Order: sequence, then structure tokens, then C-alpha cells
Amino acid sequence: MPRTPDSGRAPNHASSIYKGTDGYWHGRVTVGFKDDGSIDRRHISSTSRAVVTRKVRDLERQREQGAITLAGTSWTVTAWLTYWLENIAGPSVRPNTLAGYSVAVNIHLIPGVGKHKLKNLTAEHLEKLYQRMIADGSSPATAHQAHRTIRAALNEAVRRHHLPKNPAQLARAPRLNEFEVVPYTLAEVRRILDTAAQGRNGARWAVALALGLRQGECLGLQWTDIDLDTGKLTVRRQRMRPKYRHGCTDTASCIARQPGYCPHRELIRPEADDTKSRAGRRVIGLPTELVDLLRTHRHQQDDERRAAGDMWVEGGWVFATPTGEPIIPRTDWDHWKRLLRRAGVRESRLHDARHTAATVLLLLGVPERVAMSLMGWSSTSMASRYQHITEGLRRDVADDLGAFLWGRERPPETN
Repeated sequence: MPRTPDSGRAPNHASSIYKGTDGYWHGRVTVGFKDDGSIDRRHISSTSRAVVTRKVRDLERQREQGAITLAGTSWTVTAWLTYWLENIAGPSVRPNTLAGYSVAVNIHLIPGVGKHKLKNLTAEHLEKLYQRMIADGSSPATAHQAHRTIRAALNEAVRRHHLPKNPAQLARAPRLNEFEVVPYTLAEVRRILDTAAQGRNGARWAVALALGLRQGECLGLQWTDIDLDTGKLTVRRQRMRPKYRHGCTDTASCIARQPGYCPHRELIRPEADDTKSRAGRRVIGLPTELVDLLRTHRHQQDDERRAAGDMWVEGGWVFATPTGEPIIPRTDWDHWKRLLRRAGVRESRLHDARHTAATVLLLLGVPERVAMSLMGWSSTSMASRYQHITEGLRRDVADDLGAFLWGRERPPETN
């Protein structure tokens, strides 16, 4: 656009404001470089010089703050989420985390908001998506997972200047349903342990209730992690949910539609991985009673190894199938539910065993830092989340203390 004779010429790469022969005011601002290395110089026009001046100054300020949206490919939400999942998140996060991202992206986010241009996506678009998800039957927790996923993906888009700001930071995710977790009483714990002792892998539930190990940490234990002579257990890894692919040459003719049921299935995810945080890697002292239980459990496993013969798969797992293979988390969950029914105690989540162990530690007055180390907590705020102390549990401890100090009989257990 030619300038009027009195407009002058700005130095190379400097911003310029001038009136063109078309009667409009024009502004040009150099903001960086394009993908091909050429200069990215933005153009603004208006009939008002004041408007052009204001927009030029805004662009200059965004350039100085590093908030300019890059020129080049006009990303759609689908294109960016796909790129982020495969090339940014994929190589850097753990398999379980990536699996959660993949579900959120492919099942919820791309079908819900994928057709929007990335730069046109708003907080309102996301909030409406979350409400649709819940209306269609998804839980608030699932909507939160979608919210956290797109927030992480768009944070990276902002960092790379594909977006000036992240709309997911403004969007309000649905409120999660808070519920109070009531830990098991001492009487209930004893009934669970007594019932578990009558079946296979009974020590697995003693470890959960006494030490508060997470499910993945329990199932990821190997005998090299346990020193029964010194009474120490080291948490190093967690069991992964298995993921398979078809191993047959012609998947169309396979008798199984899902890879996990294919007769020739191939495992494509590691059986175990390192714990996801430094706090999760910890050494725990074992009570004498638990050492004795684990010794007995090891002898029982030796008997199973001999009975299985050539069918035994040696992996060194502390808690294994009758042929030595690691236990699948879903199978472990089923075992927990059956155990509760046999013990005649109330229904609960498997993770509530961890709540019970944490509650006992805090009730006994174990210092918070020590409790954090034993439980693998990464922040002090976790203590308050697990401190679900009930009056019944306080009464149990008081009765035990009275029986010990004054020799009186403990009241009969009721459940």
C-alpha cells in the first residue's frame, strides 16, 4: 500500500503507522518469524488513526509479553489435541496417564468441541460440553478428567504461542460429589484379616490394611523388595493395567473382537512401572506379625510353584496367580469384593483399605512427616484428606488402652 508523501518510512522491522492513498490509516507491526523463516509482519487498517495506533500498541505489548499467536497453520481443536497427545504428552507421561488422556481426547473432547478453530474455543464451549457429558450419563469425575486434559493440552498451546490465553483456565468444571469415607473399625479389620487368612494371597490384604499400600503398589511387589530378616519392605513400582493387541495374522477372522481375548494376544504395556512420584518410593518397617504372615505366604507360593511345574511363570511377584503370573488389577478388585462378602462386613472401595491404614496412623499420634513417608504422600494436605476419624474407632482404641493399663475386659465386639 503506497504511503502519502509526508508519511516518511520506518526503519526495517519497526512498527509503522501511515495513511494510504485509499484514505485508510494503516499499521504494520513485526511480531516474529513464520515457520518458513520469513518475517511475520501484521497489518491493521481503519478509517481512524486513533484506532490503528491503539491496535499497533496492543500488538507491540503482546509481542513483548510473548503472547502473540503464531502465524501459519490455523489449528482446529481436533488437530491440536491429536498432535499434543501423540507428540507432546505421549513421549513424556506414564502409560496410565496417557491412557486417561486418550480416553478424554478421543471419547469426549474431539467429538464434543473438535470442530472449533483453536483460537475460537471459549470457556463457554467447554462448560456446555461438561454439562452435555453429565446429561448423557458421564460422572462429574469423568467431566473433570476431560477438563484437566484439555487444560493441559491448551497450556502447551499457549506456551508455544498458538493461543494468547487458555480458555480452560476460565471454564468451571462441574462440582465433584464429596463423600465422607468411613474407615473400618478395628473389629471389622480383624474379621477381614481372619477371613483372608483362609484363602489364597491372604497376606495381600494384611499388607493393604496394615501398611496402606495402594493397589498398584501391592500388586507390583516382588520378593526382592522385601527383607524378612530385617523386617523391611521397599516400594519401588506399581502394577499396570494390561493392554493388548491382536497377535493373530488376520484380525478380521479372529474369534475375539477385543484384543484382550485374542488367543494369540500380545502385551503392549509393561506389567509394572516405577512409582510416579519420589514420595511413592519408600521403605517401610514391617510389624513382626506381618513378617510371619509373609513367611507363611512365601512357603505357600513355593508349594504352588511345585504343583504348577512347567506351567509356572517365574516373575518374582509376591502376590501372583496359581501359575506365578502377576495379578490383573480388575481381578484383584473382584477378590476384594468377594472377601468383604465372606467376612460379612459392609461394602467399600478397595482404596478404603488405604484410608483405614492412614487413619490408624494419625489416630495413634504418628507425626505427620512420618505418616507422609509411610503412606507415600507428597504434600501435607493429604493428611487431612485421609484423617476420617470416627467415634467408634476412638472408642476401640480407648477400650484397648483401658484393658492394657487396668486389666479390665474389653467390651464385646459388635458389628
